[in-house]
Amino acid sequence: MTDPSTLNSEAETEAEKVVADLKSGNAIPTDARQKALQEELKELVEVVGPGPLVDLLLERSFQLRATDIHLDPNADGLRVRLRVDGLLHDVMQLQPDIQSQVISRVKLMANMDITERRMAQDGHISNAVLRHKRDIRVGSGPTIHGERLVLRLMPDEEQYQSMSELGMDDNQIQKVESQLRTPYGVILSAGPVGSGKSTTMYTCLEALNNPSRSLVTIEDPVERRLNGINQIQVDSKIDFTFVEALRGVLRQDPDVMMVGEIRDPETAHIALRAGLTGVSVLSTLHASDTSSVIDVFREFGIPPMFIADSLICVISQRLLRRVCPESNEMYTADAAAREFLGLDDSQEVQLRRGIPSPTNFNTGYTGRTGVFEIMCVDGELRRAILGGASHDELEELAVNKGMQRLEDHACEKVLAGETTVEEMMRVLTSFPADPK
Repeated sequence: MTDPSTLNSEAETEAEKVVADLKSGNAIPTDARQKALQEELKELVEVVGPGPLVDLLLERSFQLRATDIHLDPNADGLRVRLRVDGLLHDVMQLQPDIQSQVISRVKLMANMDITERRMAQDGHISNAVLRHKRDIRVGSGPTIHGERLVLRLMPDEEQYQSMSELGMDDNQIQKVESQLRTPYGVILSAGPVGSGKSTTMYTCLEALNNPSRSLVTIEDPVERRLNGINQIQVDSKIDFTFVEALRGVLRQDPDVMMVGEIRDPETAHIALRAGLTGVSVLSTLHASDTSSVIDVFREFGIPPMFIADSLICVISQRLLRRVCPESNEMYTADAAAREFLGLDDSQEVQLRRGIPSPTNFNTGYTGRTGVFEIMCVDGELRRAILGGASHDELEELAVNKGMQRLEDHACEKVLAGETTVEEMMRVLTSFPADPK
């Protein structure tokens, strides 16, 4: 780090201007893209301390719609990366002489013990990013090159997405809204980590949010602060778990209850029982598709009767990157692409793909959209669950009753020019192509 006393007057003036802009919340000229951010941070690190550097990194990360910041130590210093649209991008490499200062700055903001470097810690930066009313969850852990930090940037609590903005089509929206009107039962969103499950459940929760209902959430962590909803943060340090919170909430006359995640058999038992006792329960679960949710509950030891009678809707989902609207081109699909999309060989199809450029982090993609598979549990499916039907049998029955598979919804988005065959293969096949 350069000693400020040795800087020339021009650099000092620039540093003062940058610090003033940061403190006042004024925007510093940038095109909000990877190269511009790299240059901006490099210039700043030469003239000011770690405080303004961290503040700018957080500010720009929110502007870029990043979901995570990775600060990874290595032999050459500190590697800084941002996760944008599901993929990590290198931003810069900080020199070893500033590495510990940046780590300590973040830990102080997150109320973490800066003297403890040998054990993992969790921290929380609450509404502390300049003018942003956003929370940041911080996790630290030791590595052979020093302490590593990962910052999870919570969503903007003032911005909500409608079901159409999530990526659902009209038919899917109609199905979900119909299930939300059911007075009680369990609605689940299923998928892997980072597939947008919580966002979907927040959208459903907002649709149910009105003064005539008592709404409660049990989360770890609380991702969005919602008006009119009682939100509970679990705390494993004092053994206040999902199970303990659920038991307490069920004694408090809830109408709608959102459980951040069903992680274990006991939470599953209580949530499904709640769905049978007049409560609308929203939650998420790690499962590959809608029918796999039934398998997970069976593995948890839930009696088939509880699964069949309490579960009313399962939403399986994935997130696909969108073709960059500013830099793209049309092309004629080759035979392999037509076969993958299930099209006739004689059909000539025009598809859209992004052109890598500085405006899209040189990926050809900007933003993401969801693809969904929605299974509404009706009488026939209930009887199949009670009868112990297999995963494939349940899926076939749901498809025959009008359920659209994830792959079919993704094909529609490829043909509509929203995403690409390569992105669909990356997310939905067992052996994904390398992302560009």
